Amino acid sequence: MKKVLLPFYLFTLLLLSACNANDSISRENRCSFIFDTTLHPLPCHLTGILGNSGHFCVVQTYADNKGIRHLKTIRNYDNATDDVALTTARETQFNYYLGANDCIIIGTSTYDFTLQAYDGQCPNCLSELGGYSYPLTWQDNGQQLRCARCSRSYDVNNGIVTEGASGRQLLRYMAAYDGGIIRAWN
Repeated sequence: MKKVLLPFYLFTLLLLSACNANDSISRENRCSFIFDTTLHPLPCHLTGILGNSGHFCVVQTYADNKGIRHLKTIRNYDNATDDVALTTARETQFNYYLGANDCIIIGTSTYDFTLQAYDGQCPNCLSELGGYSYPLTWQDNGQQLRCARCSRSYDVNNGIVTEGASGRQLLRYMAAYDGGIIRAWN
């Protein structure tokens, strides 16, 4: 009986330790984002971040006066904007939740070439002041994000505070590129 239970206990211990790998994922604000790059090829900004280290986009969502959902992006290295209408049957069925104040930042890190997703609001102002409107803007050729409220700057590649008072790093979400689909979630 003990020989049968030992593998079960080892499996349970391994499973619990694997859960700790996601401790850095923010659960403070809901994030659920799916984008099909096959429906929106280049020059779409979101398609352009894939495989290009250091390329990131601020992503916001809104509905126009006809009820059509759009994604507005701002590219990090040139502040160019893009507006993508989500009009296919599959896209219109999905509910988008983009963290605090409907804004995320997503792109490919120059440090480890992985897809990263962050909340688009300053994590320190969110926790210290409450509310939801503390947007981050691009600086330093798009490799830093700055909060106008607290004057902190964050490295977009790893989310740490690089300038200003010490504090929390950017709120991070899980991110993946699955054969044509970009996803960010928590």
